[in-house]
Amino acid sequence: MHQRILLRARKGPFDVLTPEETFAGNWIGDNSGNLVFSHAAHKLLATSTAEITATRSPADPRLADEINERYDVFVVPLANAFRRSFLHRLAPMTRLIERLKIPVVVLGVGVQTNVDGDREYLRPIDEAVSAFCRAVLDRSHSIGVRGEVTESYLRTLGFSAVEQIGCPSMFLHGDNLRVEKGRPELTPDARVALTISPYVRSMASVVRHHHERYPNLCYVPQDLRTLGTLLYGDAPEHRGQRSDIPLHASHPLFVEDKVRMFVDPWTWLSHLSEFDFAFGTRIHGTITALMAGTPGYLFAHDSRTLELARYFGIPHRIMRDVPTDVDAADLYAEADLSALNDGHKARFATITAFLAKHDLGTSFADGDSAAAFDRRVSETVFPPAVRPVGAAPRDELLTRIERLRDENIALTETIDGFQSQRLRERLKKAVPGTVRRMLRR
Repeated sequence: MHQRILLRARKGPFDVLTPEETFAGNWIGDNSGNLVFSHAAHKLLATSTAEITATRSPADPRLADEINERYDVFVVPLANAFRRSFLHRLAPMTRLIERLKIPVVVLGVGVQTNVDGDREYLRPIDEAVSAFCRAVLDRSHSIGVRGEVTESYLRTLGFSAVEQIGCPSMFLHGDNLRVEKGRPELTPDARVALTISPYVRSMASVVRHHHERYPNLCYVPQDLRTLGTLLYGDAPEHRGQRSDIPLHASHPLFVEDKVRMFVDPWTWLSHLSEFDFAFGTRIHGTITALMAGTPGYLFAHDSRTLELARYFGIPHRIMRDVPTDVDAADLYAEADLSALNDGHKARFATITAFLAKHDLGTSFADGDSAAAFDRRVSETVFPPAVRPVGAAPRDELLTRIERLRDENIALTETIDGFQSQRLRERLKKAVPGTVRRMLRR
């Protein structure tokens, strides 16, 4: 039976956009980690009978009638959507769902508070989250959440149809996952990938120490601001500033060409597959490393990162317990990957059972479908890593300058056209009828 799936995703897994286009249109949704779980969800659902369409735009309640007519189910992969700063997007999504007549399936939503699960911090979002859950559960058997913190929170709001399923990103390879350490110990010559949430300021000493000790260190950012800095240098409001966190083009990691950012998960995975170890505060940075077969370690700094690390058995520490002199070699030695590896098949069975309950199949149980997805990825040419502007190849810089010139010309023409139209309107109101008739010619 043919199934038309509308998937909440900023872009599809085979959409090819340049880094410049990605930055201009914010096609990563502020964080490239969003593409990891949305593209993994796409692969998971890509059976031979499924036709999957990415939404590509924020939820718009006015599109409800069109969605009802064109699709059979709306699948909504979400990250930390239950947070204060997401209310302006959660509310219209709720209004859209309330107008839908088709099933709605939520994959892996999470709540964001501190690592202690502070309930009081969440009070201001209770009403909005409850409205969202009611709308979904009117069209769904249950809500799939990331872990125990979110399940507990929704149960305090009165919702019992809640299932822990983790995040689709961890099932990029289905039930097949085995991450092993490639060397007995981590020495200074090792290739180490670092992830940083720019707002976690306690990472400054970690950055400084590892920059000094590991010459093959590579910072892999995920945020839109840093993408802009890599492409064009510091934004006007940030010029002349300095920070121990790699936020500015003057930071040593930028100057020494030790930053790589990716606008597609596939090039990101390929890059991390060549590393010995990856660590830091980014949950999807850590997950991408694990999916690439590279041991990873997470510094959990809030409930959404902590509950995923616990659910999947990802090696981790709570950020406040990380000493300022922490060393990647010690993290590598400490990292126990047995729970991650040994429990993966059972966790995959949990999410596939959840999908089956909602009448959704998986590509991994549909003959050659998962392999066909991978082949299509391998046949698609995606943009390479984005490097600091000072180290970018000449051809890339020339293309970037040409694009900026074209955009400036187009913007100037738009402004000129707008000003001419305003002038014409003023003249029409100010001059006699004869001149008006001349202007219309």
